[in-house]
Amino acid sequence: MADALDYLASAVLIGAGATIAMDIWGMVRTHLLGMPSLDYALVGRWLGHLASGRVRHDRIAASPPVAGERVIGWAAHYLIGIGFAGVLLAIFGLDWARQPTIGPALLVGIGSVVAPFLVMQPAMGAGIAASRTPRPWAARLQSLLTHAVFGVGLYAAGWIGRVVFDP
Repeated sequence: MADALDYLASAVLIGAGATIAMDIWGMVRTHLLGMPSLDYALVGRWLGHLASGRVRHDRIAASPPVAGERVIGWAAHYLIGIGFAGVLLAIFGLDWARQPTIGPALLVGIGSVVAPFLVMQPAMGAGIAASRTPRPWAARLQSLLTHAVFGVGLYAAGWIGRVVFDP
């Protein structure tokens, strides 16, 4: 039971921390490069439409709004980050959380780009790996970079958790 609680607490801390790092990167990217971050209300809109059985949209921004879509989208964003931290811990174990290393964190972080490439972007009308966007390769590079930042965030949050909980 203690290991299960350690696993859950570690996944929440590491996943939320890595997601915060990704969000900070999004703000920096917007401020310095003028590139907007993903509007998580649109993620909430997509999830809201899933309840009525609609999986794919030609353009999610043109689909009817869903009540509470911004809260739904942001909650999903953090829960997904926590889920990927759970994947990291499931593969590499709680020993990774006790002694974080960059390789596994980057592997999971960069590997997590598969989710937007194959699920979110096609479902929201951007095509597989942003193929229906005006500049697909630029969008792919930004997604890859953002998920690499998430990987660095997994590593950093792992170390923060280690220092806070196991001094």
